[in-house]
Amino acid sequence: MSLVLSLEKRNAVLQRMAELVIEKAPEILKANLADLEGYNGKDLAMGDRLKVDDEKINGMVRSLEELAGQPDPIGVERYAFKHENGMKVSNRTASFGTVMIIYESRPDVTIEAAGIAFKSGNKILLKGGKESLRSNLALINLWHRALEENECSKEWIAYLNYTRQETQEFLAQPTQKIDLIVPRGGERLIQFVKEHAKCPVIVSGRGNNFLYIAPSADVTMARDIIINAKTTKISACNALDKVLIAADLPNKDEFLTRLAKELRSKNVALYTDSALSKIEGAQTVTNEHIWEEEFLDYKIVLGEVEGLNAAIEKINTNSGGHSATIVTSNEEEASSFMASVDSAAVYHNASTRFTDGGQFGLAGELAISTDKLHQRGPIGLQHLVTNKWYIKGNGQIR
Repeated sequence: MSLVLSLEKRNAVLQRMAELVIEKAPEILKANLADLEGYNGKDLAMGDRLKVDDEKINGMVRSLEELAGQPDPIGVERYAFKHENGMKVSNRTASFGTVMIIYESRPDVTIEAAGIAFKSGNKILLKGGKESLRSNLALINLWHRALEENECSKEWIAYLNYTRQETQEFLAQPTQKIDLIVPRGGERLIQFVKEHAKCPVIVSGRGNNFLYIAPSADVTMARDIIINAKTTKISACNALDKVLIAADLPNKDEFLTRLAKELRSKNVALYTDSALSKIEGAQTVTNEHIWEEEFLDYKIVLGEVEGLNAAIEKINTNSGGHSATIVTSNEEEASSFMASVDSAAVYHNASTRFTDGGQFGLAGELAISTDKLHQRGPIGLQHLVTNKWYIKGNGQIR
């Protein structure tokens, strides 16, 4: 197997894969239906992520086609320097080598994340969950067909049908060299990988995203953003879980009454701190740890804060470092919020649901990292690279 496939080969495989996903969509949907029928349904978010429909099929195809049209992320010069002795020194991007992706549910990861890693010149090891096995195997078969039709080894994209114990043993003592692991799933999966892996891990951490409504906020805008961020996809890591309201928000009670009514109409369970306990239909928070929880469910917590600094402190203390937004008409206040909140993505007057590689123009994403090394936030094609130093001389010695 060649160390790095040519750009032409990689693009041809991606383009053929897009064609096969369209052609074999009925087979993919049939395999997914079998997975859905076999799922016990206890985890609402996992069940939502497991489902493949026409919209997800279209998203897979779009991601593959966009990746095929992107420039090569390998060999991009980032820095150049000419030494006083005449040596030419440069730093260029390089592939990691072998990337392992461990994920729960989400058959679309088998396409989008694998596609990004493949276009970045890496060999891919995929380990999906048992709940999505039929869907994943159907998609892997298409990957292998696209590779073989373009005279590439099937080893470029491999699927590891392992049990949890076998996965643990493989992480602790891999039978082949692994350069990077990307876990996609809940906190238990991420902790499991970090505990057992012997190579670098990109942590796609919890969401628990916050929104702060400042005194100068357009409350109609705030309400629309909250409803969108909370209810459009509760299984997404960019969904909203906590809302902080300035104590001196004008007409606060009227705003909260209307907001609560609309949230209840969307089947969202309301929780509040003691300051907002009079909201109809809401439960008062009895355990402060709820502020640290990522719900992935139809639940939201509303709380009152004395102002901007109190909001920033509460967010930085409790959030998952994923996304946070402020609703305000005060530009200075917005700038202070965005500079001070310690999250991968910070927003002014917009929904947290946009924290997504596709929405950020990255042609999809491998993951959304809440770590600060080596890349923070959505990890796209241009981020899934390491680097190498190239030095050209003509006999220089030191």
